Amino acid sequence: MKPQKVFTLLAAAMLVAGALTSPLTAPNAQDVGPSIATLRGAAPLDRTNSAPRIPQTEETDRRRARNYPEQPPTIPHKIDGYQLDKNGNQCLSCHARTRVAESGAPMISVTHFMDRDGQALAAVSPRRYFCNQCHVVQARTPDAVPNTFVDIDSLLAVEHKPGAN
Repeated sequence: MKPQKVFTLLAAAMLVAGALTSPLTAPNAQDVGPSIATLRGAAPLDRTNSAPRIPQTEETDRRRARNYPEQPPTIPHKIDGYQLDKNGNQCLSCHARTRVAESGAPMISVTHFMDRDGQALAAVSPRRYFCNQCHVVQARTPDAVPNTFVDIDSLLAVEHKPGAN
């Protein structure tokens, strides 16, 4: 088949597909209704909501329980104004191996000192240098969507109770 004929057929197919999904026949995103949960609430898509208040950071300085293996721990303190860029990492001023004795902060995991091949490094791996790629500050906020997550320990505890099953 000649390239010009292929192009003509492709253009025709695109026109037909466009006609089938035109605004006259397809529902608009605004018309979907309340069946889809969004963080926008009931605001229409063509309007801008006012920004929500910035939530307070949880300042407990206590380690939170983790819900699954290898879950990155949350940050239990504010990090506003921390330098965390290619020129410096202020997290390491407390969490580096050499600073934990004086700061009392937990040391960063030994996994942060490994390259992608599992070889140990003397310093933090460049791929683990930017802490807030994985770790987030814990804020006091309501759940954005309903959460029914149950960790494995809770499931096993229910399963092994007398009379369960």
